[in-house]
Amino acid sequence: LPTFNFKKGVPEYNGSTLCMGADDVLVIEGIHGLNDKLSYAISPDDKFKIYISAVTALNIDEHNRIPTTDNREIRRMVRDARTRGFSAKDTISRWQSVRHGEQKHIFPFQEGADVMFNSASLYELAVLKTFAEPLLFSIEHDSPEYPEAKRLLKFLEYFLGLSCEDVPRNSLIREFIGGSVFPVG
Repeated sequence: LPTFNFKKGVPEYNGSTLCMGADDVLVIEGIHGLNDKLSYAISPDDKFKIYISAVTALNIDEHNRIPTTDNREIRRMVRDARTRGFSAKDTISRWQSVRHGEQKHIFPFQEGADVMFNSASLYELAVLKTFAEPLLFSIEHDSPEYPEAKRLLKFLEYFLGLSCEDVPRNSLIREFIGGSVFPVG
């Protein structure tokens, strides 16, 4: 089975294969897990599809909701800096490609899920702020990514920073900021 090397951006094959028994459970994690074209050999009766998304429950005010895409972009920026060695500029420059991939490879399949799980936390933007701001401030003013960095910095002004020390070690936010009790990249 392949694993994905996020630092290199490529799948790696170690030659291992998988042979499942009749009562075994296979968990396919990742953006393509809901696509039936990739699991056509598995009977629909034997699948249970879970769609996980960060659906922000906060609003800026009575008329303006917090875009889920902003939350996801900030999550990705913080995680990519920690696990992939990417700068905020790198993440922002790739963001439109990520969004295009979501439109093509994720969103068309989300309605086919058996259940949806919201991975957003009410306090996560306050925690992510303390990690994201230094990354965003590092983008040069003459950079093509600067307007997006400035927009995200303005957005983060709505939140008071929260120390990661207050985040439980088993919180999903730890995937992005580190320090999880679970092994993550």
